[in-house]
Amino acid sequence: MKPLVLCSLLLVLACEAAAQQRTNRNMAAVPDGVKAHRDLAYVAGGHERQKLDLFVPEQAAGPLPLLIWIHGGGWQNGSKEGCPPLRNGYAARGYAVASLNYRLSGHAVFPAQIEDCQAAIRWLRAHAKEFNLDPQRFGVWGSSAGGHLVALVGTSGDVQEFEGGAHTGVSSRVQAVCDYYGPTDFTVFVTTPGYERHAGAESPEGKLLGGAVAENKAKAARANPITYVGADDPPFLIVHGDKDGTVPINQSQLLFEALKQAGVSVHFHTIKGAGHGQGFGGPEIEPMVSDFFEKKLKAKPLPANRGAAQTSASEASSAGPAPKGKAGATAPAGRPGLTWEEVSRREGVAAAGRVPRDKFRGPPPLFDRLDRNRDGFLSKEDFDDAAAAKPKPQINPP
Repeated sequence: MKPLVLCSLLLVLACEAAAQQRTNRNMAAVPDGVKAHRDLAYVAGGHERQKLDLFVPEQAAGPLPLLIWIHGGGWQNGSKEGCPPLRNGYAARGYAVASLNYRLSGHAVFPAQIEDCQAAIRWLRAHAKEFNLDPQRFGVWGSSAGGHLVALVGTSGDVQEFEGGAHTGVSSRVQAVCDYYGPTDFTVFVTTPGYERHAGAESPEGKLLGGAVAENKAKAARANPITYVGADDPPFLIVHGDKDGTVPINQSQLLFEALKQAGVSVHFHTIKGAGHGQGFGGPEIEPMVSDFFEKKLKAKPLPANRGAAQTSASEASSAGPAPKGKAGATAPAGRPGLTWEEVSRREGVAAAGRVPRDKFRGPPPLFDRLDRNRDGFLSKEDFDDAAAAKPKPQINPP
């Protein structure tokens, strides 16, 4: 083999190995006693993105309720590897957990994304007996673009135009929806003062629709979960920060009002002072989500989908007093005794690199404490007292 060809081959192999290492680092740890089924194709012979991971407790007394995580990333990035429900211990609480990939906007425009989500749900329900799942107790949870998709799953379970592919006789309805700051009405979104940058064809919303929102109003209406709201929709929990610089809170408010008018059980929680995924580490948030799924997926019999609409609010999580470091000195406010060198080494990034929130391997509250400039990334700057004291505008896609 010629030296140049050999060098090229070695370079390709090294890149593949590095990519696999990054994937492994981003994967949520699988608890003891939980069986991991990875890369299950929910569309036979389909796109490489049409796969899901499924985590099933092995010692369950009966069929398990299922939590399905749908990732965010502006419909153009992201992957199933992070899976917050698995990270947050739901498999140990008597749930099976699924995390799915879907075709991104670079692969196909809308409605490919909702078609994939519904296809995955039908596949999981069709294989419920094989994996010890309760087909009557499926919940979905997602954030940002994933929040948009779970909301759409919740309201469009009876919309036949999204029901392509296999298992068409199997329902894609779900019994509970937890929507974290998902977009809904794109036409309102892109005309909200301060969010006009999303109006162009190169915005995440434009890429999803295949063109600028104003030039694709019919497509925007098809992508809007509110379009399909009806009295038979499942219960919703909606959570949004009122300082979200990426997705305006009016997106969640509009969805809440539509569900309320339809008589669907819906709870809208506002986190005051929270940004796009920042400030969600308050002590009331995780118990609220856990309680929602416990009541909507584990109750026997299942509760009615209709009920009173309610609202609540809390303050964004703050750093609070930092614990003592190894040498007994108090760490700077917002940093629990960690250095950037320790974090970058643990996360597997270069000293000059960054760690996005959805790739962080630790718990969300820890990320909130470390991300001192509130830009949605961890970097050396967050550990520099002078630089981290100046918050940056949020630029993350939904």
